[in-house]
Amino acid sequence: MFKALIICFLISVLVTPFVKKLAIRLGAVDQPNQRKVHTRAMPRLGGLAIYMSFLGGMILFFPNDSTIWPILIGGLIIIVTGVMDDIKELTPLWKLTGQLAAALVVAIGGVTVDFINLPFGEGQLHFGHFSIPITILWIVLVTNAINLIDGLDGLAAGVSSIALLTISGLAITMGNTFVVIIGFILLGSTLGFLVYNFYPAKIFMGDSGALFLGFMISVLSLLGFKNVTLFSFVIPMIILGVPFSDTIFAIVRRILHRKPISAPDKSHLHHSLLRLGYSHPETVLMIYTMSALFSLAAVIFTQSTLWGALFILGIVMLLIEIIVEMTGLISHNYRPLLNLVRDNRTKR
Repeated sequence: MFKALIICFLISVLVTPFVKKLAIRLGAVDQPNQRKVHTRAMPRLGGLAIYMSFLGGMILFFPNDSTIWPILIGGLIIIVTGVMDDIKELTPLWKLTGQLAAALVVAIGGVTVDFINLPFGEGQLHFGHFSIPITILWIVLVTNAINLIDGLDGLAAGVSSIALLTISGLAITMGNTFVVIIGFILLGSTLGFLVYNFYPAKIFMGDSGALFLGFMISVLSLLGFKNVTLFSFVIPMIILGVPFSDTIFAIVRRILHRKPISAPDKSHLHHSLLRLGYSHPETVLMIYTMSALFSLAAVIFTQSTLWGALFILGIVMLLIEIIVEMTGLISHNYRPLLNLVRDNRTKR
C-alpha cells in the first residue's frame, strides 16, 4: 500500500516540470487580475501531472481489474474538461456538462449511494431509483467544493491531501484494501505536485487539478463508506468540512447580496483570512489546520456511540459558526454568537 504512495509521489515529482513547460507552450497560463491573489502569470495545467501519476499508479497496481474502468473513464472525462478550461476557459455550463458526464459514467458503473442508515433505530432509508441522481449530485457538489477553494498556492492540493489521508486511514480500519490503494495512489500524486505548488508556487493545478481531485475524492468517499454499519453522508461531509462550508456560505453570501450563484467573488475563506492580516503561507497553514481538525472529528465520529456522534456534530457546527463570524464569510455584520459573548462580558 505504501509502495503505491511512494511510487506515485516520485512519478509526480518527475512529471510536473515537463507539464509546466507544456502549459507555457499551450498558453495555459493564469493571468493576474483584481480577483486573484497572484501578481504574475503562472502556468496552470498542474492537474495533468497529478492525473498522469495517478494513471500510472492505477495501471501498475490494477493491471487486470475491470472494476476500475468506470473510475478511469470518469476521470478521463473530468481531466479533459479541466485541461480544456485551463487552455480556453470554458463557460460554467460546459464545465458542469463535463462533471455530469463523468458522474453519470461512475454511477452507471455501479458506484452509487444505495441507502443511508437512519440516526435512530436500526432502519435504513433505501433510495431505489433515486440512487443514481443522488450519486451524481454528490459527485458534482464535492467536485465544485474542491474547485472553489483553489485560490492560494498549495491550498487545494494540501486540503485534498488531508482528506485523502483521512479517507485512506479509515479504509484501513475497515479493511477496504481497494480504497486504500487508490487513495494512496492519489495522495502520492498530489503530494508530488505539492512540491512545486506550495508557496511560492511554480505551477498552479488549474481547473484540471481541482476538478480531478474533487471528482476522485467524491468517488473514493462513496467507495470507502459504502455499506458501512454507520454509513451516512455525515462522515465525508465532516472530512470535507472546510471546502463544503466555504461553498455553502459562498452561495448564502451571493443570495443575500443578490448576485448570481456562479458569480465569482473575493470573499472566500482564504480571502477573508488574508484581509485579517495573515500572510499567504500563514493563511494556507491555518486552513490546513482547520481541515486536519475536521478530519480528526470525522475519525472520532466513526468510533462514537450515537450520542457521542451527535455531540461531535454539535462541536463541528459550533466551530464552523465561529469561523464564519470571525472571518466575515457571510458579511462583516453577521456576528450573532460573538456579539452574544461580548454582551455577556459587558454585563459582568
